[in-house]
Amino acid sequence: MTTPPLLRVGCAAGFSGDRTDAAGPVVDALIAAGGPAVLIFETLAERTLALAQLARRHDPAGGFEPLLDELLRPVLARCLEAGVKIVSNFGAANPAGAARRILDIARELGTRAPRVAVVEGDDLSGAGQQSLWHHAADGLTVVSANAYLGAEPIADALRAGAEIVVCGRVADPSLTVGPALAHYGWARDDWDRLARATMAGHLLECGAQVSGGYYADPGVKDVPGLATLGYPIAEIDADGHCTITKPAGTGGRIDVHTVKEQLLYEVHDPRAYLTPDVVADIGAAEVSEVGPDRVRLTGVSGHARPDTLKVNVCHETGWLAEGEISYAGTRAEARARLAAQILRERLQGLGPLRADLIGVTSVFGDDAGRWLGDQRPGDARDVRLRVALRHADKASAERLPREVTALYTCGPAGGGGVRTALRARLGTVSCQVPRERVPAAFRFVTEASA
Repeated sequence: MTTPPLLRVGCAAGFSGDRTDAAGPVVDALIAAGGPAVLIFETLAERTLALAQLARRHDPAGGFEPLLDELLRPVLARCLEAGVKIVSNFGAANPAGAARRILDIARELGTRAPRVAVVEGDDLSGAGQQSLWHHAADGLTVVSANAYLGAEPIADALRAGAEIVVCGRVADPSLTVGPALAHYGWARDDWDRLARATMAGHLLECGAQVSGGYYADPGVKDVPGLATLGYPIAEIDADGHCTITKPAGTGGRIDVHTVKEQLLYEVHDPRAYLTPDVVADIGAAEVSEVGPDRVRLTGVSGHARPDTLKVNVCHETGWLAEGEISYAGTRAEARARLAAQILRERLQGLGPLRADLIGVTSVFGDDAGRWLGDQRPGDARDVRLRVALRHADKASAERLPREVTALYTCGPAGGGGVRTALRARLGTVSCQVPRERVPAAFRFVTEASA
């Protein structure tokens, strides 16, 4: 039996709001290498999805990744011409809307219409599915409820001829596992290979983190070319093992240190990393450099996937009000502290007021403004005061921005650069639901449905 050619999966985004010029060098590298290739964009987080649901409330045609055009337009025609498949979760709360927008972009570019599939089933907000998670959200004003789907519907769509697969809430590594599953035709209970592909996806999912971005610490962990970071590419073989690299000529670094940091990122139990596709075990994993900016991951094994899927339920928790003002020069820190005390007195009764002296005590201060550790008030001469409070009532929360603005003339002396904000605040609760109660599937979206 002939072994399929090596599969390359490149990542061009690690979150919503990531750089939008990363895809070009990745696509160049995938095309130059030849052979089967997939470009993934990972743009969805828990809060991102809840905000997308709110956006869709205001505009039923919206609710997908707001940077979709900027991410996809520069590379769409080249990917279609070279046969580079695209898989992403930028569908967020409206995968079909994102798919229709992709077809619009193709039409605007004058290229042929791609075969676009959407993965559905993650959205459990409908009345017929609320019984699955209502126990976790009793008494809450729910915004959204979404299950973390796995790789199978992505693989099914690719096998059916999809050139672009748009997902909502799928597990981040599944964006990579799906293409590998489709390409190599692994059994869906081949736990070792699925686990290896899962960890390849885990290394890719945060974009330039594995290329040295989040790793960088000047003088301790130096990384060259951070302004031109290369986003990662995984070369996945038929057994699921991978080599992580990046486009030639780009900034950053990929070595055993950057890969190990990302390998352990957000992994609670290295021997039981739970995903919808498999339980991955990296207890015996080995990471080795096989060339400049080339790191090989082996030794990953897998166990049977969980019987349940994780569901995140996002709910309204009131309003978050924020305000900032700067003080500089002699006794700046003392004036900033006095301003915070004035605001506490003026807003007394609305609830706890968080006050941060940015650069002095923000990370190491508590919500009441008390110092933590061995820090003591000092004499900083360049201080940015930031205050915040949460309140269920919008009108009450609006008092904080007004009071911060009033500090201009109500004192202390020398305050300036006021900035305020008020936004709805969201909370999240999680639960598990039986896998068989969350049917996931794909469907094609055509120009006729646009």
